[in-house]
Amino acid sequence: MTRVVIDTNVLVGLLDRGDHWHNAAVSIREALKEARAEIVYLDCVLTEVISILARRTFEQRRREQFDTLLNQLLNLIPDRDIIWVTGEIQRLYRPVVELVRRSGGELNFHDALIATYCREQNISILVSFDRDFDQLEWLTRVNSATEVSEVLRPEKE
Repeated sequence: MTRVVIDTNVLVGLLDRGDHWHNAAVSIREALKEARAEIVYLDCVLTEVISILARRTFEQRRREQFDTLLNQLLNLIPDRDIIWVTGEIQRLYRPVVELVRRSGGELNFHDALIATYCREQNISILVSFDRDFDQLEWLTRVNSATEVSEVLRPEKE
């Protein structure tokens, strides 16, 4: 089974029907299911998703939607399915900072942490709408259901 990491913008798009990426995120989720991909959920991505949803619903005066969105996230990704990478920040700090430096700041610390984790774990596919990841030779970024189908062929049982 091919492992893929899901980035923040895809999860936010999946949860928030008002998000610009909602339809694409839903299509990607279906394509990942069809391809039988193992989806890797990183804690740093989930904390960012929660922060974005909280800020967005507050600023857009949709506070009544926050609990529903948060519950959808918690139901979608049980605690047992979360990979806890932020506990590794002390060990990964220098490599992550060097990756930010090599990118000229195009990759922020958070994205560099995701990329560094992927490299260490030999995960080569990242589902993201963020083009900043395209500069990394060890990652293939997919951002559509078509790309998921092209990059991940369904595995036979």
